[in-house]
Amino acid sequence: MNPGIVAQGYAAAMSKTRLWWDDFPTGSVHRYGPMAVTREEVLDFAGRWDPQPFHLDDAAAQASLFGKLSASGWHTCAMTMRMMCDAFLLDSSSLGSPGIDSLKWLLPVYPGDTLSGTLTVLDARPMASKPGLGLVKCLYETVNQQGRCVLRMESHGMFRMRPTGA
Repeated sequence: MNPGIVAQGYAAAMSKTRLWWDDFPTGSVHRYGPMAVTREEVLDFAGRWDPQPFHLDDAAAQASLFGKLSASGWHTCAMTMRMMCDAFLLDSSSLGSPGIDSLKWLLPVYPGDTLSGTLTVLDARPMASKPGLGLVKCLYETVNQQGRCVLRMESHGMFRMRPTGA
């Protein structure tokens, strides 16, 4: 790949950046969603990535602890990630994440549910080893249409700091 083209693409993306590390102070809350959960997507995701019977078959799901067809927890993570991208990550200086500290699936997600959620910033600090970058520790809580938490996750994100004069 041509480094010049990559640099131009990166520069163009940064010129459209709306959110920087500075926009994620400790205690701030960012909302994401809503997203409808469809039967077709539950079956497609499960068939490709988590083909356990209770994610693919109504009879098996009815006989399981879930009582009916349910989305994979990994599908719930993927939907949460998509909502976060749509709500703020694609408009930010995000450089990804070094990993997840904790992840809990608290309730099943079913076709027909509507998910949404919040990111709450638990801590934000400059990265000592990388000038111009900051680390943001976040709590993500994805809820269903009844406001019941279905996913809780803590992780860190890395963001560029707002350039001087921007």
